[in-house]
Amino acid sequence: MLDAIVIGGGPAGLQTTLTLGRMHRNVLLLDSGTYRNATVAPMQNVITHDGRDPAELRRLARKDIAAYDTAEIRDVTVDSVRHAVDTFEVLAGDEVLVARKIVLATGVRDTLPDVPGIADAWGREIAHCPYCHGHEFAGQRVAILGTERAEHLSALLGNIASELVVLEQDAVREVVRIDGGLRIVLDDETVEVGGMFVATEVTQAAPFAEQLGVNLYESGFVEIDAMGRTNVPGVYAIGDVAITTPWLAHQASAEGILVAELIAGHDAPPINNHKVPG
Repeated sequence: MLDAIVIGGGPAGLQTTLTLGRMHRNVLLLDSGTYRNATVAPMQNVITHDGRDPAELRRLARKDIAAYDTAEIRDVTVDSVRHAVDTFEVLAGDEVLVARKIVLATGVRDTLPDVPGIADAWGREIAHCPYCHGHEFAGQRVAILGTERAEHLSALLGNIASELVVLEQDAVREVVRIDGGLRIVLDDETVEVGGMFVATEVTQAAPFAEQLGVNLYESGFVEIDAMGRTNVPGVYAIGDVAITTPWLAHQASAEGILVAELIAGHDAPPINNHKVPG
């Protein structure tokens, strides 16, 4: 029986697996190969990895994990998870995997504004996080789609962009990628910008929290305590799956360490103390 199964191969899941491997716990990471940042070419704002392709980060993390005999990664899609007596069963294809603990690192899915062309530029000229993508538009005109976050984003981008243009979504007919940025087609004019920030609707990327009876907030995110524990003993949630604002990669990794330490400490075998004859 495995000590833990980690579902999700992003930074949070990889870090959890690495830490459990270093603690000689039998841990299996199951990675579907679907990632929230799949359209992003360079990742940003992660120390020593600033500007690196996210796929390269995952490759390097897997190489680190491969050094530990008790840690394994499989590229497979999980079909379902269920709670058995004192264990958890994970169905992946034709195989049923059993573990004492489950770590949900499955992330979330973004639903983009319903405007033609946004999906084509998502993760490139269009983003939602100025900490990860703002600097790349330095000195350029930048659009903000929608008024809900306009004040907040304007404060963050004010020192970066040369000009900020706030657009009502209903007035935007199409977004077209052009050399150096975007052409935004409005009702009665066009606007060219270097990039654009939009708000997305975020939902769970996988159904496993609900399958396990884990409590969710009204927003749909998993409810956890400060240590990443859910209301179901033995089930942990880390990264974007459990919060209402997106983690940065290094924040998700830090949470992965915390949960791994908790699992390793809880399952630690008893220490055999031997007195040295005097």
